[in-house]
Amino acid sequence: MELNRRTVIAGAAAAGIAATTLGAGTAEAAPGGRKPVKELFGKLADGTKVYRWSLENGGTRLKVLNWGGVVQCLEIPDRHGLHANVSLGFDNIEDYVAKTPYFGALIGRYGNRIGKGQFTLDGKSYQLSVNDGVNSLHGGTQGFDKHIWDVEPFTKGSDVGLHLHYTSIDGEMGYPGTLKAKVTYTLTKHGDWLIDYEATTDKATVVNLTSHVYWNLAGEGSGTIENHELTIAASRYTPTDSGLIPTGELAKVSGTPFDFRKTKPIGRDIRAGHVQQVQAKGYDHNWVLDKGITAKPEHVATLHDPHSGRTLKIATDQPGLQFYSGNFLDGTLTGTGGHTYRQGDALCLETQHFPDSPNQPSFPSTVLRPGQTYRTRTVHTFSA
Repeated sequence: MELNRRTVIAGAAAAGIAATTLGAGTAEAAPGGRKPVKELFGKLADGTKVYRWSLENGGTRLKVLNWGGVVQCLEIPDRHGLHANVSLGFDNIEDYVAKTPYFGALIGRYGNRIGKGQFTLDGKSYQLSVNDGVNSLHGGTQGFDKHIWDVEPFTKGSDVGLHLHYTSIDGEMGYPGTLKAKVTYTLTKHGDWLIDYEATTDKATVVNLTSHVYWNLAGEGSGTIENHELTIAASRYTPTDSGLIPTGELAKVSGTPFDFRKTKPIGRDIRAGHVQQVQAKGYDHNWVLDKGITAKPEHVATLHDPHSGRTLKIATDQPGLQFYSGNFLDGTLTGTGGHTYRQGDALCLETQHFPDSPNQPSFPSTVLRPGQTYRTRTVHTFSA
């Protein structure tokens, strides 16, 4: 069904949600797509309003919260043209605040883990917020995923999208420097979803921003992703210790369950008993992309669901890709479609620098200094 102001307001009313728009003409057709529509999604405990923005272009439909920049819904068509939401999420803000395992969220300041929540930069040691055993995960207890972002909608030529802004003050979660972050979500006329990350700082710091969408190309709540077929252009990966912190080794994937250089079903080797899989309860590792750091995004991974025909291709300029096979989904979370999410019901493919890079001199640097601008882009291309 085509998204317009009438259907958004009607749907919101049925759900008990008050819909608002950006002003006159908000839902009018822009070249190639629909201007984003804003509606009230809920309120935080302190009364802060959480809004949801809906945008559509090239057959892709995206719904984004200003809380954590969360992708609350992402619909794409199958081989028959039927749309389904292929990202896991909740239908209310309360579950996002209390229960979410980073469903659809923007992650910062540092995506993935930093060992013992500590690092040293320019001779000074920093203690970060610890929230994963003794380690710091995805920015700490109040990472970028748990803050309200300022959202600015836009249309540019045939593109539609959102600019999201957040300023992290010096010392937040233990990180040095005031970091000004800008993330842009763009839907193109072809239905591609682009994420552009930017950040500047007034003091030397470390930065590693990413997106934590949980993918199930058959549709959220439809069951396991073990039949999904995956390809990753990486000859090495970073093994971890029992706390999922990289050991520093860049191990070869050849002859191991971590070899996705040729397309294979995710479930083929997921129970192979490799010590790294036992520790992680499946796949939860960083793949060292063969292309390295590049000036422009290059294709690094393909995910395909044979049942629906949906295919996701990911391109990035980053050196790493975290493949997480939904190991800690345990049936206690109920998603947008009313179904519970169990182990292996979705997967994440997070473009990134390597985990624990601030403590691994041999890994590519994640240091950002005053006068520099952090920039990276990830492109998601959908087909069926």
